[in-house]
Amino acid sequence: MSKVQDKFIKYVKFDTRSNEESNTIPTTKGQFVLGKELVEELKNMGMDEAFMDENGYVMASLSSNTDKKVPSVGFISHMDTSPEISGTNVNPQFVENYDGKDIVLNAEKRVVLSPRDFPELKNYIGKTLITADGTTLLGADDKAGIAEIMTALETLIEHPEIKHGDVKAAFTPDEEIGRGSDYFDVKRFGADLAYTLDGGVIGELQYENFNAASAKVTIKGRSVHPGSAKGVMINSVLIAGEFMSMLPENETPATTEGYEGFYHLVTINGGVEETNLDYIIRDFDKDKFNDRKNFIVEVSNKLNKKYGDDTVLIEVKDQYKNMKEQVEPKKYIVDTAYHAMELVGVVPKTEPIRGGTDGASLSFKGLPTPNIFTGGHNFHGKFEYIPVCSMEKAVEVVLKIVELYEKI
Repeated sequence: MSKVQDKFIKYVKFDTRSNEESNTIPTTKGQFVLGKELVEELKNMGMDEAFMDENGYVMASLSSNTDKKVPSVGFISHMDTSPEISGTNVNPQFVENYDGKDIVLNAEKRVVLSPRDFPELKNYIGKTLITADGTTLLGADDKAGIAEIMTALETLIEHPEIKHGDVKAAFTPDEEIGRGSDYFDVKRFGADLAYTLDGGVIGELQYENFNAASAKVTIKGRSVHPGSAKGVMINSVLIAGEFMSMLPENETPATTEGYEGFYHLVTINGGVEETNLDYIIRDFDKDKFNDRKNFIVEVSNKLNKKYGDDTVLIEVKDQYKNMKEQVEPKKYIVDTAYHAMELVGVVPKTEPIRGGTDGASLSFKGLPTPNIFTGGHNFHGKFEYIPVCSMEKAVEVVLKIVELYEKI
């Protein structure tokens, strides 16, 4: 078992799902548990500094081993996993020498990872894949990134002949719910520039991401006995259906790609008296993004005119912004990662992130932070998998980036 694979298998067994309803920092205890484990590992491998701060952020430093003046480079991944699906009792499965056929994740529940649904599986025939067991996510988002950074740091310590400037690492909580950089101390981190390892398929290199907002919609109803409900009952579930139908049906995640934005209904809960809808709103273009936020508010206003004031309550909150305007003036950071990939035999794919990373917010805090692949596929679901060879290449990319900055 390779080092990065060994570390990855260890980390995915920590239950670190974040919780948007929690007001603690981090939002779940499991993230603290993993954070403490990472600090111990960092200290044991010989990092010059390793700690977890009061907000659950793990940071570490490896001092320069060259006399040259070299930029301080940081690498960042997040500890939490998506709250959309269980991360409890993750049971990694190995598919060695993959034959290109269906992979039965769970026979009892009839969960099958099939190239008919996920044709990119065919790219990994003959390779070793890691999946979950069909009942949970795997957690490659972003424990693959953590394993890759940890392996690269260990390699630098074990091979002092690799010359480098100061290398920084950070592991953040609550990225999946948009809070990953809220308490990130950029000054204390001490990097001149950074990269998140939070991307997907091998070769991804990203410095554009969605502008993002959340929209919480609360619809108030009135419950009375259905036998005497005429003209009296207000069924919030039916109004919720009307609300959903007023949003463009062709502007959802399942109908958009590239630079196209969307409205995404994440959860719906309710009954006659009250129904709650949780949306996320995404767009790359700032003006279109603002138009989307205004439109969803207009929809609620129209329903309030129809059913009465305060029938539909909506709260829209910005989450993060497109990092492009912050990174592009320092495009050499992206170019260095691009060159590093080429040097280790990876074909770079520069494309926008149809999502977000901690790097988006950190870029606006003065730390330009593009995003690099981890190698994983199908994040946030039970069909998630990662090829071991892609993780190994991510480690090589990190090491090559460090080397390139030392040679500037």
